[in-house]
Amino acid sequence: MAKINGNEIRPGNVIEHDGGLWVAVRTNTVKPGKGGAYNQVELKNLINGTKLNERFRSAETVEQIRLEMKDFSFLYEQGEALVFMDTESYEQLELQKDFVGDRAAFLQDGMMVTVQLYDER
Repeated sequence: MAKINGNEIRPGNVIEHDGGLWVAVRTNTVKPGKGGAYNQVELKNLINGTKLNERFRSAETVEQIRLEMKDFSFLYEQGEALVFMDTESYEQLELQKDFVGDRAAFLQDGMMVTVQLYDER
C-alpha cells in the first residue's frame, strides 16, 4: 500500500478512509481566495455502496489500495446472489446483485469476468 497526498486523489483511485475501502468517483480541486487549496472528492464505499463527499487538504495523506485482478467464470444466479468460480482454484465466490449493479443483466452462463479483490475479499 502506498500513501498519497490528498490532492493526488483521482477518479478511479481506491483508498482506505475511516476504516473502509472507497473508490473516488469524482474529484474537484478548489482554490478558495482565502486559505489553502483542497481536493473535494466524491467517494463510493466498495462494500455497501454508500456515497460520501470529503475534503482532502494537500498536507493530508491517505492510503492508496492496490486491488488484485482475478479471472472468474459466471456460473449462475441464486436468488439475490450471483455465483462465480475462480478459474485457477475452482473456488466459488458469491456476490450480491446490487453490488454488481446494472451490469448483472448482461451476465451469461460461462462468461469470463475480471473481479477485483482486496485481501482475498
